[in-house]
Amino acid sequence: MKFICPLIVVDDIGISRRFYENVLDQKVKYDFGENVSFEGGFSIHLKSHFLELLSFSSKDITQRSNNSELYFEEDNLDGMLKKLKEYGSVEYIHGIKEQPWGQRVIRFYDPDMHIVEVGESMESVARRFLSKGFSIEETAKRISMPEKFVKQCL
Repeated sequence: MKFICPLIVVDDIGISRRFYENVLDQKVKYDFGENVSFEGGFSIHLKSHFLELLSFSSKDITQRSNNSELYFEEDNLDGMLKKLKEYGSVEYIHGIKEQPWGQRVIRFYDPDMHIVEVGESMESVARRFLSKGFSIEETAKRISMPEKFVKQCL
């Protein structure tokens, strides 16, 4: 068996597609109308069609369930935040915060209230600590990654 991708249900395929393309820089792999697959490895599916396929009613779909998230990485997290602010109607779960392992992340809801997390790539995190004068050993310990990984980030 082969896992293909997570699929999230959306109210308006056009709004969601524009959000993921224009705000999160995702490239469309396939567009089947009511189902759009992105090169990043996830798909969006039109709610009305999804309900029909599963013989569900609208009440069977719960928005803002807060039980999963789509995770993305971005080297320029500050630029990403600027893009989100330009988009306008984004509800933030929290602004940029630093995780215990040094990675900076932001979480917010997409147009259909799915949680989206955008974090710095761990390569960026390693380079940030190295640029602050941390040694390879100190950086590896701080970001919970092997020294070999940190050396590759130089």
